[in-house]
Amino acid sequence: MERMPVEIQTLYAELLERLSYLEARRSIGSLSGSFVTKVVNGVIYYYFQYSVPGGGKQQIYIGRKEKVLDKIVERYREARKSFEEEVSGIERLCALLRAGGAMTMDSPSARVLKALADGGVFRLNGVLIGTHAFLVLGNLLGVRWTGASMRTQDIDIATETTISIAIPGLRADVPSILEALEMGFLPVPKLNPRHPSTSFMVRGKGLRVDLLTPLRGSQGKGPLWIPRLNAAAQPLRFLDFLITQPVRGVVIDGDGILVNVPEPARFALHKLIVAGERGVAMHTRREKDLRQAGQVFLALIEEHPEDLRIAWEETKKRGKGWTRRIREAASALRKMDPLVGERVSTFLSSLR
Repeated sequence: MERMPVEIQTLYAELLERLSYLEARRSIGSLSGSFVTKVVNGVIYYYFQYSVPGGGKQQIYIGRKEKVLDKIVERYREARKSFEEEVSGIERLCALLRAGGAMTMDSPSARVLKALADGGVFRLNGVLIGTHAFLVLGNLLGVRWTGASMRTQDIDIATETTISIAIPGLRADVPSILEALEMGFLPVPKLNPRHPSTSFMVRGKGLRVDLLTPLRGSQGKGPLWIPRLNAAAQPLRFLDFLITQPVRGVVIDGDGILVNVPEPARFALHKLIVAGERGVAMHTRREKDLRQAGQVFLALIEEHPEDLRIAWEETKKRGKGWTRRIREAASALRKMDPLVGERVSTFLSSLR
């Protein structure tokens, strides 16, 4: 782990602010498309032609050309010009960040996340977790991660089965979004053929999207249907702790992609918790969990120790089993990476 220059941290903060502002003031100008006309039997009609996630185009019939619609078209063109100026500024910021050494994502993963974001997954409280979230957290914390703990082709999206705030008419059809990308995504069959798929994979490429949701109480371990995503998600233990109170972050590619990611302290503690749940056959994933937890811990100990204390207090409320798992994983980290593990263990020992 190494600290990024202050200039890069400032640019990233500006990028996050501008993307959040753009998201908050979505208007007709943010629609990716244009008004076109067609002549049918000598009468001119308006259609709105727009891009769908993945690059395809569709048209929606608007109505016969008349003064009321002419005004709407003009308003769209004015708003679109303002929107494109904002986007151009965001692209310049991303270029500066890439040149300055900010952490970027591989193009296939970024393309998929862009489509999911455009399709509304993150507006519907989806949270990017796993190694891709780890990359986003690096930029958010102003550090560059080191080592092989950043490599993955799995895109993990977690969400609650329901959301407390109703968003009328807004859905994110995940299977359709992935199909529109034309990258070859196919549902991954479950061992039980009666269970719907919770994963989509590009055959022969390794690129994969997994949908996850918290496992609570006496729920069965089978997939749970998420209507607003038109897909099922796999329930997992401890996931509710991870995705509570997520924060906004930016995936840096050609442009910026606004996503939700776990709060960093929760991410670090959750990685320690799940590391101990990995079996012998999952040694590599366990080691990755520990290394990611250790690096996020170091960044937080140096700059935001209070965040770790707050997250630790919540784990204490959830029972001794949670704190025991964390301390045991910290001991395992100390054996694997003595320097990092010792700092993590020392900090945890200071907590009561």
